[in-house]
Amino acid sequence: MDQEVVELREYAKSLKEDPTASIDEVAMLDADFFQQTSRSLVRKLDITLMPIIWLLYMFNYLDRNNISQAKLNHFERDLGLKGNQFNTAVSILNVGYMIMQLPSNMILTQVRPSLYIPFWVCVWSCISASTAAARNNTHLVVIRFLLGIAEAPFFPGVFYLLSCWYTRKELALRTAVLYSGLILATAFSGLIAAGVFAGLDGAHRLAGWRWLFLIEGAASFCSGVVAIFILPDFPERQTGSASWLLTPEERMVAVERMRRDRVSVEEGNKSVWYGLKLAIIDYRTWVFVVMLIANHTAYGFNYFYPSIVKGFGLGSTTVTLILTSPPYLLAALCCFAFAYSSDRRGERGFHMSVPMTTAAVGFIISAATLSVPVRYFASFLYICGCFSANAMVFSWASATLSQTPEKRAAATAIINLLSQLGNIWSPYFFRPQDATRYLMAMLLMMAFALLSVMMCLIMKWSLRRANKKILAEYEGRDEVPVLFML
Repeated sequence: MDQEVVELREYAKSLKEDPTASIDEVAMLDADFFQQTSRSLVRKLDITLMPIIWLLYMFNYLDRNNISQAKLNHFERDLGLKGNQFNTAVSILNVGYMIMQLPSNMILTQVRPSLYIPFWVCVWSCISASTAAARNNTHLVVIRFLLGIAEAPFFPGVFYLLSCWYTRKELALRTAVLYSGLILATAFSGLIAAGVFAGLDGAHRLAGWRWLFLIEGAASFCSGVVAIFILPDFPERQTGSASWLLTPEERMVAVERMRRDRVSVEEGNKSVWYGLKLAIIDYRTWVFVVMLIANHTAYGFNYFYPSIVKGFGLGSTTVTLILTSPPYLLAALCCFAFAYSSDRRGERGFHMSVPMTTAAVGFIISAATLSVPVRYFASFLYICGCFSANAMVFSWASATLSQTPEKRAAATAIINLLSQLGNIWSPYFFRPQDATRYLMAMLLMMAFALLSVMMCLIMKWSLRRANKKILAEYEGRDEVPVLFML
């Protein structure tokens, strides 16, 4: 090994061992060594952190969304559901989700994510499995409400954790990888349900939908236990998997990378309440809130897609469940393509507005025709469009609202919390009397998709103005400013 690199490595170790040394001194290290260590750090995160949170997110959505498959297996009949009671069961989860989300993300900045996140994974797994014991609508509503509370800490928590380890230019692709867990969970949930219903329906006098909740809840619980040993904590801490996975140099570089990546650094009070204040007074937080509410409303079809496909009359329940998978598999590929392009080009706004425009076209086609093949094709458009855009929102918001870690945590939680309003009201778009075409729902989701496009363009305009001001402030100075990503 080159002697200079050896000396730099020893210097980095001495910095870590010296409690009086500033973490910013790592910036004095050789640039090549910094980049080499940074690449090593990212590679280790990609093969440990990303797979486990991808798996957890897949189970997060499986446990939340399996009610839509259960609907095709006498679920409503067995529980005596009538009218809009199924819609309420879908919607009530998001009420619990909203209640818990912001407090959870504020707590997360003060605790160990490697313990906090797996704890909630195990809790929601048990609650989801308990759906198998439900006997009436009241049982179902209570279980779904508690499931929302237990699932709330996960997504904003793991996204905040990702934003503490990955830079803005790295985050979109990793967010798409994470989001593909949701998409593939939706894709494979139909296949899993088809297998369970075909092989276990009536086994030991239990309906197939009860087996579905039990099996997926047990698998989710096991993944939560495994996560305890693989998740890292924050870069500044020597706990979690970082204690055995990363070298001292890599931990220092992790901290320095994030310091360099911020548009600006707020000094002073670093409390979670100060971070909450910064997030609330920033108007861009609220533009992102409206954007994501519109996005979530636009993909309100998700819980009802098996019923939509069932209405096409293409075959048995097994055939219907199998046919729900292809659009989501294509959506996963589209997510990766848009995220890769977004990271390469350093652009977010058009990479969100184009997919949402495509989704709006899909909704228009679904509302305008009775042709089954055309409507099935249109579902590819709105599924790919909605999911590709949603994979981009949080990476854009995190990069824009990252002046302090506390602000980023609070802003992420606020955006994700209030976006659940879209998930609360969108199930009621799908009125039982409108089955199977759901014309009103398609028109409303089209309108919200276009609202999302408008918010993207407003945000892009706002950030372009902000970048011009930053460049004007740095004019004539040697220092290169960090700009907002458009």
